[in-house]
Amino acid sequence: MNGRVDYVVTEEEINLTRGPSGLGFNIVGGTDQQYVSNDSGIFVSRIKENGAAALDGRLQEGDKILSVNGQDLKNLLHQDAVDLFRNAGYAVSLRVQHRLQVQNGPIGPQGEGEPSGIPIAVVLVPVFALTVVAAWAFMRYWQRH
Repeated sequence: MNGRVDYVVTEEEINLTRGPSGLGFNIVGGTDQQYVSNDSGIFVSRIKENGAAALDGRLQEGDKILSVNGQDLKNLLHQDAVDLFRNAGYAVSLRVQHRLQVQNGPIGPQGEGEPSGIPIAVVLVPVFALTVVAAWAFMRYWQRH
């Protein structure tokens, strides 16, 4: 198993209706305060319990928000992004990028042909040796009687 971690990136359109606590999430990022190195995008930092985003269930902490109501969020200062969300209206359409971590290789210590994580040869060699010894002892016993 190699320990490399890969990501599957998917995009989704999420429509939220603004509730009493707004859209129900906080953001980080922007050209003036990068959250991810070499990426000045806007990311979800927190989903508020019982907020519009939590009730919808699709938006997750760490998601990158690509656009709000069709307006691209590239190259925005953090406060400009906050203002865009605040002025987005009652029904808000978000284009979101989910980044799901996947492990490259088998999960855990088990691999193909190794049901308990022990190489098959470690099991077969002693079993074979015991079989040969038992066959030899059996043959010796029958030769004497």
